[in-house]
Amino acid sequence: MDNSFPKCQKCNQGDLVPLSDFGSQGAAIHYKAWVCTNPDCGYNIKIRNGDVYLNEPIVSGALHSPRPR
Repeated sequence: MDNSFPKCQKCNQGDLVPLSDFGSQGAAIHYKAWVCTNPDCGYNIKIRNGDVYLNEPIVSGALHSPRPR
């Protein structure tokens, strides 16, 4: 089995890695986004509400506070 990720076609240096998330009801959403591992590149593709977004700004999640449950 090949576990390698595709090369980023924008910078040809990083790999595109998949990111997952959770929906509003708590269900897992696999491969919601693909992001280049090269921090200088910043290429990303995301799916939100059935729409595809390219190269949205990437922000640090360090300041994110979790929602109370």
